Amino acid sequence: MDTAMISELLREGVWVVLKVCGPMLLLSMLVGVLLAIFQAVTQIHEQTLSFIFKVVVVVLVLLAAGGWMMETLLDYAEEIFQVMRTR
Repeated sequence: MDTAMISELLREGVWVVLKVCGPMLLLSMLVGVLLAIFQAVTQIHEQTLSFIFKVVVVVLVLLAAGGWMMETLLDYAEEIFQVMRTR
């Protein structure tokens, strides 16, 4: 296994992580910003309010896209094992 192959696998691994974690992170960040604006307007400063909504959003994303996320991770793992088997 040469350094070009390893760097390609690492680059693809970073891309897989961004694809899998991106939707959860972006949606929870969007919910956090919207709730921060809501709390600033209404002057409700409850710390658990934003946490609960963020957890709910992450769980909903996992329920909706969990199969796709797992399939993406398994495809990447299979590719790594294929490379290891051929070398």
